[in-house]
Amino acid sequence: MVLQSILPAFITVLALLLYAGVCGNVLRARRRSRIRAPAVTGADDFERAFRVQQNTLEQLVLFVPALWLFCFFLSPLWGAGIGLVWIVGRILYAICYVRDPESRIPGFAIGWASALILLIGAVVGVLRALWLTGST
Repeated sequence: MVLQSILPAFITVLALLLYAGVCGNVLRARRRSRIRAPAVTGADDFERAFRVQQNTLEQLVLFVPALWLFCFFLSPLWGAGIGLVWIVGRILYAICYVRDPESRIPGFAIGWASALILLIGAVVGVLRALWLTGST
C-alpha cells in the first residue's frame, strides 16, 4: 500500500472509532436515564449525548469523502493532518456539548473549518486534475 491510501484510511478508522464512542455514550445515557427506545427525548443528559451522536454522523457525510479526495488529489500527508484536526475538534465538541451545550462552539468551529478546508482542497485538486487531463 502506498502512503496515499494508508493515511486517509488511518484517519477514517479514527473517525469511525470516534463515532462508535459517541454512539456508546448515547447507549449509556439512555440506560442511566431509563429512556426506552424509540424515544429520543426525556432527559437532558441523554438528549445532549444523542445530539452529539447525530451531529457527528451529519459531519461524517462531508468529512470522509472530502478527506479521501483531498488526499488523493492534493496531499495525503496534509489531508491526514487536517483530518486529525477535525477529529480533535469533534472530541472537543462532544465533551463540551455534553457538559454545557453553550460551550460547544469552539469544537464545532474547529471541526467545521477542517472539513471545509478538506472540501475546498478536494475541489481544487479535482479541477486541477481535470485541467491537466484536458490540456494533454
